[in-house]
Amino acid sequence: MATEPRPTPRPRSSTGQITRKCRRGLLLTAIGAFAVSLTPSAAVAAPSAPGSADEAAALVADRGHQLEVLTEDYNEAREQVQVQQQAAAAAEAVVADSDAQVAKLEQQLAGVAQSAYAGQGLGSLQAFMTSSSPEDVLDRMSTLELIAQHHNEVINQVASAQAAADEARVAAEAAATQAQQQLDAVADKQTAMQSEIAGYRSQYETLSAAEQEQADVLHGGAALDAPAAAEVVATSEAAQTAVDTAMAQLGDPYVWAAAGPDAFDCSGLVQYAYAAAGIALPHSSVMQAGMGRPVPRADLQPGDLVYYYSPISHIGIYIGGGKFVHATTFGSPVEVGSVDMAGYAGARRITA
Repeated sequence: MATEPRPTPRPRSSTGQITRKCRRGLLLTAIGAFAVSLTPSAAVAAPSAPGSADEAAALVADRGHQLEVLTEDYNEAREQVQVQQQAAAAAEAVVADSDAQVAKLEQQLAGVAQSAYAGQGLGSLQAFMTSSSPEDVLDRMSTLELIAQHHNEVINQVASAQAAADEARVAAEAAATQAQQQLDAVADKQTAMQSEIAGYRSQYETLSAAEQEQADVLHGGAALDAPAAAEVVATSEAAQTAVDTAMAQLGDPYVWAAAGPDAFDCSGLVQYAYAAAGIALPHSSVMQAGMGRPVPRADLQPGDLVYYYSPISHIGIYIGGGKFVHATTFGSPVEVGSVDMAGYAGARRITA
């Protein structure tokens, strides 16, 4: 994946100045601009009618989590499409190189044939009839033998190069077909996912303010006060840049499959923050959680990635003091939360 231009961190926001109602208003404006994918068979099922306010909030939170799982599935599929497209392009380059090699060898073959059989006076009978001595005959016959050997070698090289070119062409066509199939599948999923997003938003908006607040906490954890800039000290320049960049996005809305600069989903925020440090990460919580090296909970340092649930579907950046910064969920913006919120599954260190 090509590294995107480094984003410039903005002045840090104060979470206390942004109420949840204001955040929801910003989000509802932004969310309609982006659709993501979902296989129809994996559509998020609408919950049954709740029997109480607590049940209503819990059902919405659960559906939000399922939708986040599907979003991260989509993000991973989109990353895989890019990998497959790069493989197809590389295969096409191999075809071009192979064709060029064949053309070069065929040109050599034509030169050998011309030298051996078209007027160079090196036929075996001519060599015998025109030689001045037995030694001269032997010299000329040896030259003819060398030319014949070289001729055969070039013929074999041409055949091998042509076979390699044909094999490369078959591989390139297969790679291009697979890439297009994956791309088509992702495109087909977007319409279904847009419907699911609309259904979730409608359900969320039927809740009272208190129920929405409860659903937010059940899904994304409770929001905590953000530490001052001087309190977050990472052990490497890259980790510090990533932390500072992520913290500069506090208050930005959560948008499914967004990766900045003004809206994010969880893996999009992590990708954006580390891009500022010159480190390219895929836009996928599953892929990000497989990078770097594992870190025990007791050894967490600012800049470490912390991820949640099984399968992995949420990720953020540790900032010290038992807190992490993350793009939470629909209805909540980028904020600081407890690293020990429900679903903690592990951590990875990306920098040295």
